[in-house]
Amino acid sequence: MTETKRVLILCTGNSARSQMAEGLLRRASESVYEVYSAGTHPSVVNPLAIEAMREKGIDISRHHSKSVDEFASQEFDYVITVCDNANENCPVFPGQTKRIHWSFDDPAAAAGNEAERLAEFRRVRDEIEARLHEFINQ
Repeated sequence: MTETKRVLILCTGNSARSQMAEGLLRRASESVYEVYSAGTHPSVVNPLAIEAMREKGIDISRHHSKSVDEFASQEFDYVITVCDNANENCPVFPGQTKRIHWSFDDPAAAAGNEAERLAEFRRVRDEIEARLHEFINQ
């Protein structure tokens, strides 16, 4: 039996990329990973992130944005930053934490009407999902 690994996924606002990554990894990994997400400057979960995840059958509507400070004293096997700002401002965690950085575009910064913006959330969600599958299969 495999030991559960603790994973913290960070971005700036904990509103889109890290929230989607948390939902995707939690679903894909079953009991292998204990997954959390947080932000260096938390805000609120973006409704378009909720919609993009709903399309994948994952409900993140009850998620809330959390500060990385809530997790600063905890040990994690992996801390994954999903934006450059979070990578630059990521605190040092206790224990033998392995840091991983993946830079994804911020879908919340997309211009256009709602349909065009949702398309950007879908694109980023799918990029995150592909990267997470590589992570799981490593």
